[in-house]
Amino acid sequence: MPIRYLLKALLLPPGIFFLLLLIACWLRRARPRIAAACFVLGLGGLWLMTLPVVVEWAAHHLEGDRPLSRQEWATLAQQADAIVVLGSGRERNDLAWGVDVPTGPGLERLRFAAQLAKASGLPVLTTGGLHFGEPPSEAAIMAQSLQDDFGVTVRWQEGQSRTTWENATMTASVLQPLGIKRVVVVTHAWHMARSRWSFEKAGFTVVAAPVGFLGEANDQPFGGWLPEAKAFMQSMWLIHEALGQLFYRMVY
Repeated sequence: MPIRYLLKALLLPPGIFFLLLLIACWLRRARPRIAAACFVLGLGGLWLMTLPVVVEWAAHHLEGDRPLSRQEWATLAQQADAIVVLGSGRERNDLAWGVDVPTGPGLERLRFAAQLAKASGLPVLTTGGLHFGEPPSEAAIMAQSLQDDFGVTVRWQEGQSRTTWENATMTASVLQPLGIKRVVVVTHAWHMARSRWSFEKAGFTVVAAPVGFLGEANDQPFGGWLPEAKAFMQSMWLIHEALGQLFYRMVY
């Protein structure tokens, strides 16, 4: 397990870009041309990851599902039988709360799922397993947040999944024996294509409810060509998602 995470950290951005910079430093005298190419690729890759305009362009190509209108919220019960909200990690031992809590992106999904549940009256399932091999599950943390922060009681929890594919297949093992095969899937817009594909493969009819769009006009100074720390993290999400889509279609 540690070896897998080490290889992932080194071979995927931004790790690969730092590795290229180290190679450039190592080869700068013996192979100056190769060193120069590694330096340009490494520094250029890191620079591109910090640009809001690059985030906007990449997200535009990943976000294929349209947002639900407010008028559609109340009619969801005519199209689906449950709302499924996908987890997005957890913050360990948050000092303000004294417990593990959802991440910022996770809270964005929970807020939207809560609004949809209140508007439609549909029951909610949270899906997400253990992180770091320790309880509580991500699903349990999300359910607690929905209850405490948004006043929505979760009917089902799927607390074993570790991937989007397992979110779908393990949710199917919970809901489909109850006759529930139509679900509203709540996740980020850039993650929705892979999520919808996985849930459809698991036998569900999916109503996509994306949130947190990144592919719209960034409205940043100089058109988004200035480096920004937030864009770096968003680039990480988008790169992970693009690779995830490719991997899923090859493996599943």
